[in-house]
Amino acid sequence: MIQGVIRLIEKTSDVLLQWIPIDEDGDLTQIHYSKKESPGSEACRAEDDMFDPGYEPDWAVISTVGTKVRPQENSSVAKPGNREKWAFSLSLSELKSVRKSKPGLSWSYLIFVTKEGVSFQALHFHQGGTKALLKALRKYVILAVSPKDSRLFLVYPHDSHALSHSFDELQMFDDGTSDLVSRFFQDPYSATFGGFSKVTNFFRGALRPQDGHHQRPLSEMAVGLEDEPGFEVITCQVELGERPVIERQAPVSEQEWESCIDSEGRVMNEEGLKKRIFSGGLCPGLRKDAWKYLLGYYPWDSTAEDRKSLVRRKTDEYFRMKLQWKSVSEDQEKRNSLLRGYRSLIERDVSRTDRNNKFYEGNDNPGLSLLNDALMTYCMYNFDLGYVQGMSDLLSPILYVMQNEVDAFWCFTGFMEMVHHNFEESQESMKRQLSQLNLLLRVLDPALCDFLDSKESGSLSCCFRWLLIWFKREFSFQDILLLWEVLWTGLPSPNFHLLVGCGILDLEREALMNSDYGFNEILKHINELTMKMSVEDILCRAEALNQQLAHCQELPLNIKELLGMADLKSPAPSTDTASPPQPLSPSQVHELDLTDSVSPSQPDSSIEILPTEDTTTSQSLSP
Repeated sequence: MIQGVIRLIEKTSDVLLQWIPIDEDGDLTQIHYSKKESPGSEACRAEDDMFDPGYEPDWAVISTVGTKVRPQENSSVAKPGNREKWAFSLSLSELKSVRKSKPGLSWSYLIFVTKEGVSFQALHFHQGGTKALLKALRKYVILAVSPKDSRLFLVYPHDSHALSHSFDELQMFDDGTSDLVSRFFQDPYSATFGGFSKVTNFFRGALRPQDGHHQRPLSEMAVGLEDEPGFEVITCQVELGERPVIERQAPVSEQEWESCIDSEGRVMNEEGLKKRIFSGGLCPGLRKDAWKYLLGYYPWDSTAEDRKSLVRRKTDEYFRMKLQWKSVSEDQEKRNSLLRGYRSLIERDVSRTDRNNKFYEGNDNPGLSLLNDALMTYCMYNFDLGYVQGMSDLLSPILYVMQNEVDAFWCFTGFMEMVHHNFEESQESMKRQLSQLNLLLRVLDPALCDFLDSKESGSLSCCFRWLLIWFKREFSFQDILLLWEVLWTGLPSPNFHLLVGCGILDLEREALMNSDYGFNEILKHINELTMKMSVEDILCRAEALNQQLAHCQELPLNIKELLGMADLKSPAPSTDTASPPQPLSPSQVHELDLTDSVSPSQPDSSIEILPTEDTTTSQSLSP
C-alpha cells in the first residue's frame, strides 16, 4: 500500500489529474486545486485552495496488476525506491471513464481509464472521499452514468461549440443563438424550457460513447478481483397476452355528483367518484367545483361551512402575498434582479400563452392580467422555485375553468405539488420519468425500443415536453381539460401519465418504424403530432396497456411497483433488484449533478436493473 496525494492542476490550456506518492512521515492532504503554472513557485504555492470533504484523510494507491501477493509477505510498506514508479499525471482531455468500487466493500476505490484503453492503478479511499473527488472533476468535464453499468462514469468535455452548432441546426429559439451557450450554463431553465422538447444534437453527441471498444491488455488485468455482483438482466420477451378493448364511459353529470353529497355538504364515496372521473371525465359544468377537490384545495371530507371558512382564509392569504410584489417600487425593483427577471419572463410567457382561446385573445385582456398576477404571486408563495417557463401552460386551463383569480391560484399550487419536481434545476425528476417511460416501453414493445435505439432516440428525449407540462401542447384546449382531470385522480397509479406517453408511441409505431427517420426526423415527427390526436383514443390505449400489464403473470417486479401493481403482502425486495433504473438518487444528484441520458450504442431489448447505492441515506435526504 502506497500513500499519496491527488492534485488537480489548472494550466493555461489544459487541466491535469496528478497522483504522487508521499513519504511515510509525510503530511496526508486532501484534494488540491492548483492554479500555478510552475509547481516549484513559492508564491504560487500560497494560492493553493484545499478542498476538505470532512473526513480523516487516508487515501492510498494499491497495485492490482501482477501476481497476487501471499498474505505472509509484508506489502503494506513499499520501499522508497519503488514508490515513484506508481506516480502518474493525466490530462482530463485524455480521460475516457472512471470506474468506482462495487457496493459492500469497507472502503471505496476509483480507477481511471484513458481513451487509449490504459487503466491506472486503483486509488483507494479508506475513509471516504470519492464523491468529493468526482465533484471536483465535474468542474472541468461532464460525468455521465453508463446505462449499462451504474459503477461506470463516462467522461465528456464541456463542448460549447457542439452545443451552439446543434441549437443553430434545430432553430430552437426565436431570438438567435449568439449568446445561447452562456445563457444555457447560467440559466438552463430559461434557455431550455423555451424550446421544450426540442432536444438538440449536443446532448445526443456529447453523451454518445466513443466509437470502438478498447480492451486493457490481458497482461495488465487485475488478478484476484471478483466479478461485479448486484444486477439482474431481465429479457422482456414476456407474454403480455391479448390487449383488451377499452370503451370510455359518459362524463360524470351534475345529478350524479349531487347524489354523492350529504346534507352537510360532504362528498361521499370519494373513491367511487374518482373511478367515475377516471373512466369518463366530468361534464363542463362540474369542473369548477370538482377540480378543487382533485387538486387538494377542498378536502374531500369538508362540509359546506368548512369550505366557506377555508375560502375566506385562503383569499386573505393570497392577497397578502400579492401585495408583497405589488408594493415593490420601481426603484426597489432595480436592485432586485431576481424579481425583475421573474417579472420579465412571466410577461413574455403570458403574452403568448393560449392566445387563440377567447378567454385570452386580444390586447389588454383581463384574463392575461389574472394569469400574470397569479404567476407573480406564486413566486412569493414558492421562493425556492420561483417561475420557470412552462408554468403558464399549467395555470392557463385552470384559470379558464375557475374564472376566479384566488381559486385558480390555489388549484394551481395543488397541481404544482404534483409536478414541481419537473421544473427543478437538477432535472432529476425528468431524467427519472424518461427512464421509467423507456422501461415501460421495453416491456410493451421491445421492437420499437430497439428501433429507437438504432436511431439514437432510445433515451426518449423527444418525449421531454410531454412529461414536463403533462401533454399540454399535444392536445386541443378542451381535450387537455379531460386528460388532466383523469390524471389528477391518481388512478390506477400516479404514473398513469407514463402509459399515456406509451399510448402515443403505440399510436405512431407504424409511422416511425416504416420510415427511414433518423434522430432529427423522429424528433420532428413527434413535435408535429400537436393537435392531431384524439385524447379519448389515447386514454383508451393507455388504459388497455395498463390492463394488459396487470394481467401478465411474468411482469418484472420493478414494473409492478412503478404501476402500483406490486403485492403489498410480499416480502420487501432487495435493493439490488427491486428498484427501476434510476438516473441518480437525490443525494447523488446534489453531490455530483451527473446525467444518465446515454443511449445504448447497440439495440437491446433487455432491461438491466442496477442497484442504487446508499438506499437508506438517499431516501432520508429525498425532498
